[in-house]
Amino acid sequence: MSLFKDFSKGVWKENPVLVLLLGTCPTLAVTSNAVNGLGMGVATACVLVASNAAISLLKNVVPAKIRIPCYIVIIAGLVSAVDPCMEAYAPSTVYNALGIFIPLIAVNCIVLGRAEAFASKHTVVRSIADGLGMGLGFTLILVMLGGVREFLTNGSLFEIKIITAWSTDFLLPASAPGAFIIMGCFLAVKNFFNIRRSARQGKIYIPPQGLSCRSCRLCKLGDD
Repeated sequence: MSLFKDFSKGVWKENPVLVLLLGTCPTLAVTSNAVNGLGMGVATACVLVASNAAISLLKNVVPAKIRIPCYIVIIAGLVSAVDPCMEAYAPSTVYNALGIFIPLIAVNCIVLGRAEAFASKHTVVRSIADGLGMGLGFTLILVMLGGVREFLTNGSLFEIKIITAWSTDFLLPASAPGAFIIMGCFLAVKNFFNIRRSARQGKIYIPPQGLSCRSCRLCKLGDD
């Protein structure tokens, strides 16, 4: 597989949110506006790229039976570096809004999942490409979801008022139920395009193989 395919699959074909349904908690929790979504996406993408590279470099050194704890330690160390960087350089309103979700990147299923499923089996260059693609795909969904919620709530985008006459906030998109509804619409659009493309090719749409619980070994550590 080419580096471009390693990169591009995370943006659309195997998007971590729309296809793998990973990272749903921060996706719904921090996307009250587009700026918060962008901040969370960039922080997660940085950890993804760095952790993929580090784990790929160390894959032949880490014993198989303790690989998951070692991965978690590596990821947690990178998050510990990203957190103060966000505090120093990100706007205070964004950093405060993200709150506990920045340290919780250490246990984000996207980061640990790519470490186990990809970085531990491929070269450093391919692992970096995979991390970039997955990070970009995650960031795009967070920004889109945050932008839609923000616009439907008060007519603004990136905290810039688009519809100046919008004086009363519509609270549903800003709430948790509203986030679930909009996220469901995103998933429906993704499935619609997949089914339509398959129909044009005379095929039946089949979700990407190897993405189910049967292909994951995180719950089978005791069998190793």
